[in-house]
Amino acid sequence: MDIFERIREQRGPLGQHARDCHGYFTFPKLEGEISNRMTFRGKELLIWSVNNYLGLANHPEIRKVDAEAAAEWGMGYPMGARMMSGQTSEHEALESELADFMQKEDAFLLNFGYQGCQSTIEALVSRHDVIVYDSESHACMVDGVRLHQGKRFVFQHNDMESFEKQLVRAKNLTDQTGGGILVVTEGVFGMAGDQGKLSEICKFKEEYQFRLFVDDAHGFGTVGENGRGAGDYQGCHDQIDVYFGTFAKAMATIGAFVAGDEDVIEYLRYNMRSQTFAKSLPMPIVVGARKRLEMLRSQPEHKENLWKVAHALQDGLRAEGFNLGVTNSCVTPVFLSGGLGEATNLTLDLRENYGIFCSIVVYPVVPKDTIMLRLIPTAVHTLEDVQYTIETFTKVKNKLFAGEYKSEKIASWA
Repeated sequence: MDIFERIREQRGPLGQHARDCHGYFTFPKLEGEISNRMTFRGKELLIWSVNNYLGLANHPEIRKVDAEAAAEWGMGYPMGARMMSGQTSEHEALESELADFMQKEDAFLLNFGYQGCQSTIEALVSRHDVIVYDSESHACMVDGVRLHQGKRFVFQHNDMESFEKQLVRAKNLTDQTGGGILVVTEGVFGMAGDQGKLSEICKFKEEYQFRLFVDDAHGFGTVGENGRGAGDYQGCHDQIDVYFGTFAKAMATIGAFVAGDEDVIEYLRYNMRSQTFAKSLPMPIVVGARKRLEMLRSQPEHKENLWKVAHALQDGLRAEGFNLGVTNSCVTPVFLSGGLGEATNLTLDLRENYGIFCSIVVYPVVPKDTIMLRLIPTAVHTLEDVQYTIETFTKVKNKLFAGEYKSEKIASWA
């Protein structure tokens, strides 16, 4: 079959709904300054869908530094990959500050989170090594695992019995190949909000002699001392061999970093293809990231405000009988029962009649006949926002149970 013919016939699990969803349920346009209230289709809505955890996106100090850096440097400098012509003292300073904050020997600045995570995993392993990874690892981690030319074993999500079973398989194989084992998991899982069982995983290190890679995109800046992450929160940060963090969540910008032992980071600096053959981060992004990191370290009130809102939201929803799953982070999933038609009708009602915008997640991301409404609290939300949301969710839950959203079709919104 011709490649394009197959594409036209097989649109993919999400793409099959594109014509019914594009512009509303998928690829919606949120306009205005990033905050707790933004404009959607000409109406101001209460927004629970952006990962501006600490509220830094439009903080006056941040906007000032970003604007001054853009005016001074423009968006082009430095040109080229860092290995060739894109190195600056600002890039080096940010790496030094990240390493110091993360209490690791060194850090390597990456120009994009998804790509950086994928590329780090691929660079760490040889064909003789084995990767053992959590079944609910983020897509960028799965793509990194897929690039691995050796064996890979997946364990059931946060299941330590399944984890050890796969470790045994991995060790049996590496005993033959002479390779090592890389365990790959997350600090905070971004959909369900549960933390990876890092402290429990680390208990197996002595027996199985593996190295631990943790993607802590949602934990960096939000959990642990001053936001040092899930490993710090669980008391095992020093046992994380390679720590990956992104700027796209708590720091509200583009970029990422990986931190660990100095010789390992040097190896990655010279062997990560996505960085060796890609343009260096623009100077305004780097200068802005340094300012964000400084505020993360010196102004704990942003993290405190985030958790005040998160606790109020989660406690209030649970008190009303909502199922939030196993979250132990600020990510707040609300699980309901229903199909795609009910999910879209409910979401349409929330946006058009109640003025609340949150993300919906349906099959195949969650099991069939499950609706997940994913709420992301931030430091700029208010307790009034929380109370209104709890009251509104109670109303739409009752309407869902009463069958008012029942439909086999995706809701019409145009």
